[in-house]
Amino acid sequence: MDAHDTEAPVLVHAATRLPAQDLERARRFYSEKLGLDPVDERPGGLLYRCGDAEFVLFRSTGASPGTFTQMALEVEDLDAAVAELKRRGVVFEEVDAPGFRTRGGIAEIEGNYPSKGARGERGAWFHDSEGNLLGMGEPVF
Repeated sequence: MDAHDTEAPVLVHAATRLPAQDLERARRFYSEKLGLDPVDERPGGLLYRCGDAEFVLFRSTGASPGTFTQMALEVEDLDAAVAELKRRGVVFEEVDAPGFRTRGGIAEIEGNYPSKGARGERGAWFHDSEGNLLGMGEPVF
């Protein structure tokens, strides 16, 4: 047994931080498009909870390049979630790259993490009002 086995963990929770140049515009996007409202706020920051995870939108003068997934949301029915978000005006990315292509905004992804017990995943990506690239995924069993 090493010292780490007897001590309380130092890191106990992870939370995503997403920059927003216009916090009120971001609040409207997350509310109107995603159906999420902050559970708490402070000057320059909005705290959201999804299941047992949380994320913060914070006022920033910087911006994400939007070239990589900054946060992913897991859904039970990706087709229904994409259809509903499209109905609300969300535009999904279309990707056509070697070994990875979306159809109707949805990609079939081979493999998954063994601990999830899934054989694959389906995914879709969109940008929020601030240029952050968000993903949605559904495990395939």
